[in-house]
Amino acid sequence: MIGFPVLIKAIHGGGGKGMRIVSDPSEAVFYEALSSAQRESLKAFGNDTVLIEKYIERPRHVEVQVFADTHGNVVSLWERDCSVQRRNQKIIEEAPAPGLSPELRSDLSSKAIAAAKAVNYVGAGTVEFIFDNDTEKFYFMEMNTRLQVEHPVTEMVTGLDLVDWQLQVAAGNPLPLTQGSIPLIGHAFEARIYAENPRNNFLPDSGSLLYLSMPSPTHVFAPEYPPIPARPPTFNLQPSLNSHDSMTINPSLRIEQGFLRGSQIGVFYDPMIAKVVVHGKDRTEALRMLRKALSEYRVVGVSTNVEFLQTLAGNPSFVNAELETGFIPKHFDELFPTVEEPKPELLAQAALFIVLRDHPIPPASGNASPWTSLTSRRFGGDKYERNITLQTDVATKEPFTVHVVSAESGHFNITVKTSTGNTMFPSVPASLSSPTTLSSTINAESLNTTIVSQPPPSNVPVSTNPTTMERLHIFATGHRKTTLVVSTPNWLISLGGDVLSAAKGALKAPMPSLVVDVRVKVGDRVEVGQAVVVLESMKTETVLRANTAGTVKAIGCKNGEMVEEGRELVDIDQSD
Repeated sequence: MIGFPVLIKAIHGGGGKGMRIVSDPSEAVFYEALSSAQRESLKAFGNDTVLIEKYIERPRHVEVQVFADTHGNVVSLWERDCSVQRRNQKIIEEAPAPGLSPELRSDLSSKAIAAAKAVNYVGAGTVEFIFDNDTEKFYFMEMNTRLQVEHPVTEMVTGLDLVDWQLQVAAGNPLPLTQGSIPLIGHAFEARIYAENPRNNFLPDSGSLLYLSMPSPTHVFAPEYPPIPARPPTFNLQPSLNSHDSMTINPSLRIEQGFLRGSQIGVFYDPMIAKVVVHGKDRTEALRMLRKALSEYRVVGVSTNVEFLQTLAGNPSFVNAELETGFIPKHFDELFPTVEEPKPELLAQAALFIVLRDHPIPPASGNASPWTSLTSRRFGGDKYERNITLQTDVATKEPFTVHVVSAESGHFNITVKTSTGNTMFPSVPASLSSPTTLSSTINAESLNTTIVSQPPPSNVPVSTNPTTMERLHIFATGHRKTTLVVSTPNWLISLGGDVLSAAKGALKAPMPSLVVDVRVKVGDRVEVGQAVVVLESMKTETVLRANTAGTVKAIGCKNGEMVEEGRELVDIDQSD
């Protein structure tokens, strides 16, 4: 008897698919998790066989990169730490694993090599271990017989091209290096950028990449390092982390990008957009590089985890390498702090962007035609005056009002009204230097702010729901991305009808999905928390549960149907 908690895991699994943790010993909970894991495994891997193992409460995920050739040579290219995960899938990896003693590193590598030799393995492989933080023991988990998503961090600390090594082995050549000649230099991180909403349980998102801007990479492949003297056989598996102290290690950045601006992120594949890979002389420098790169990676069109990764990379426990696979739930409140009210300066810039976009300043030219240089005429004078209402994604919060009045050419008087009072910005010079760049001077500070407008979805009726309104995505220097919603006028809402928020008992698709299993029929009695519909998006299952007790009044989907985000799937008539 291994007891609870247990881990149900697909034998052909990978990427967190077909995995469920069960802590509740009740039969109903266990079998629901089992059937869900088997369905997900069957869809992802064509096999629904699972194994059940003891679940370690505070583990680290440490894996060793191995290579073997047809001549009987097997080497370790050292280990990676992939502990920080969500939905049992890695989101940030690093090499080498922090905090390991030379003896433990040697033991891990020797066990990984032994596993490869035991099956006469040839090629690139990853031997994965669970490391128990409480006992400091490690346990074999599985071997992945391929290069993995996170292999670039190994390339960065060894200076090797692992794809080239694969081709060398496939050609029948011996491994390019012996164990004693494989370096371990500096520290590397990889952050996976996903189309997903971390504040909505990391649910995948899909749609078009409306805007994409990224930092300039310094490298396409790993930097090359000079050869190191071969270590004595006794210390083959104990590399010196100081072997290149005499050489200059410049910080480096790689970006492996799968999509470009305008690309469509679909629902049928993993939602990863890109990988940001950094390398520095030590963990501190590499982490600093990672935070900088993430601050310059900007996406509009789909929800992403970029801002979450920034928060994670700056979390004190992560900085101190206090790693475990349960890192995110353990530090949830720190990683998901309450969203602060936007600063008046930011609200003023958002309003200026709308004003200048909708009422551009004519170009100054002595010979300009009056048909292009003259703006519209107003009975009350030629001052442009406008009230703009902005709000956050949380519809229940009080909106902000920004009053903008044009002054002399290219200058504006602005009054921002928030819950804390009114803030005035007199005679602010502002212009659009590009369709997405606002140049302004506020409080004597010259600002160039990237602001990207995301139009509302054309297939969803106008309502008070923020998802049906225009969004402004603001990337201000020194600030995280801020998203503001441009409130729809009341007269337009009255025409559209508040369709999306019509019924409290309505269950809507949280993302574009495939309907896997409708578990109720019209007239069924349901209780709060009861599983009603099972959806699948990007190879991940999501169970929608009743948010109220009552009777099923209508069902708006069927098994095997593709449904769009916001579609009402089941309507539950509340009990009295």
